[in-house]
Amino acid sequence: MPLGFGSKPTGKPGEWFYCIKHAKVEEGPECPAKDRLGPYTTREEAGRALETAAERNREWRRQDEPAEGDED
Repeated sequence: MPLGFGSKPTGKPGEWFYCIKHAKVEEGPECPAKDRLGPYTTREEAGRALETAAERNREWRRQDEPAEGDED
């Protein structure tokens, strides 16, 4: 069966990813790119991928909040 767009694994050995589908760290092309966060330079960084994403989301939300005194 042919693979559809976004379902082909991409990456290379030495790049680390966190697979959100399987909740695991993987090196190089294992799961499809659509299911992964990364690449990260180390296994440890990939293992913290969900924490990193949550921190970035909180920061983006803070940036979107109007500054005190700003009223449009």
